[in-house]
Amino acid sequence: MNRRTFLKTSAGILAAAPFASSFAAAAGRKRRFALVGTGVRGLSMWGKSVLKTYADRIEYVGLCDANPGRLEYARKYLGLSCPVFTDFDKMLKQTRPDVVIVTTVDSTHHEFIIRGLEHGCDIVTEKPMTTDETKCQAILDAEKRTGRKVTVTFNYRYGAHPTRLKELLREKAVGKITSVDFHWYLNCHHGTDYFRRWHRLRGKGGTLLVHKATHHFDLVNWWLDAEPEEVFAYGGLDFYGRNHSFRHTTCRGCPHKDKCRFFWDITKSKHMMDLYVANEQHDGYQRDGCVWKEDIDIFDKMAVQVKFAGGVQMSYSLTTYSPYEGWRIAFNGTNGRLEAWQDVPWDLGFDTSITQDAHHAKQFDQNRKTKKADFDPIIVMKNFEKHELIKVPRTGGGHGGGDPILLADIFSGEKRTDPLGYMAGTRDGAMSILPGIAARTSIDTGKPIRIADLTTLKPVCKPIHS
Repeated sequence: MNRRTFLKTSAGILAAAPFASSFAAAAGRKRRFALVGTGVRGLSMWGKSVLKTYADRIEYVGLCDANPGRLEYARKYLGLSCPVFTDFDKMLKQTRPDVVIVTTVDSTHHEFIIRGLEHGCDIVTEKPMTTDETKCQAILDAEKRTGRKVTVTFNYRYGAHPTRLKELLREKAVGKITSVDFHWYLNCHHGTDYFRRWHRLRGKGGTLLVHKATHHFDLVNWWLDAEPEEVFAYGGLDFYGRNHSFRHTTCRGCPHKDKCRFFWDITKSKHMMDLYVANEQHDGYQRDGCVWKEDIDIFDKMAVQVKFAGGVQMSYSLTTYSPYEGWRIAFNGTNGRLEAWQDVPWDLGFDTSITQDAHHAKQFDQNRKTKKADFDPIIVMKNFEKHELIKVPRTGGGHGGGDPILLADIFSGEKRTDPLGYMAGTRDGAMSILPGIAARTSIDTGKPIRIADLTTLKPVCKPIHS
């Protein structure tokens, strides 16, 4: 489903004047893109998916990565003939891209965003925008100083299910919203994988309160048209890491594999072997790290209280070792309650015939097809009235159908409408990471943290899209 079809079929979309994508090329030429960070995400969504659909409108003029082996594999995997670079500034000078796509380790995003801006490029960055308040402020300052544009890619916004929730909230279906209950569950396949990778280190990913929860905080900010004001949190590492009787360096060669339920055989994937294992000698990165490693210093359970500008309160939790993957949310209003969920096995619309790892692969498959009967539920419960079940049809593509629509916004160059504010800038990016940064600090200090104390941004209760 393309973005135009999606907007026509999504009930309640408000009318808006069309305007051209900010990444549209001038007539008669392709838009020039460069990619920094050639891991799985860079090669899949920003590589294969883009080239499959938009090769007639854009061109990759350079690839960059600190690992020269991954770079060469990436160029071959994507079928490109463009030059590759381990020196980012050299790439910018030689290839002169219009736009730089940043998909590196989270803690380095700010380096490439800022240097790209200073070279006169616009930036498309994966979430999270960065991992701490100092780097966040540096990005905000650089964008203002250079006059260039940073887009943060919040693909979950674009899904049909989140969109229908946004519409109902705008329509005040249950009155004025006063509080939110939001709980996200990562399973023992996807959730566990964060503890194998570089994400297990706070210094790389900022903890899952930043790397993962940035998606969730952004959704709530966007749904409410409000920004977080104060945060208090608890968190701990009670399952992974040192909480086990045995461990090894990697799953490969592990003497405990026969008794470890979390053993993962990377050798079964030629792509992962060629991309990561074949290139370990360049940087030492081991993609199949042991989930019981003692260097793991992030939280695996998190509970966060957030107060928003305007008075809404939210209770949020993130669990990383659940038997299933999904989420539940409820919006409590003055006239009732909205409830929604995805992929809770014993509820409506979930395929119980597949395993959790297969389910995860299906969720993120850019070529995923859906059945006409597939839907995600929203329950509208008005005080003193019967409840209403709204069935939101599922759409194909990764992240609930959001990925292909986001890519269309960035790469199509077509006239488009954005009445619900899907496209996100640095303010959205900041307000999605600052709650996680504040929660991390609150856990460390035992104190509530005010968002306004972290950067120059002051939280507001109205939609702002930078």
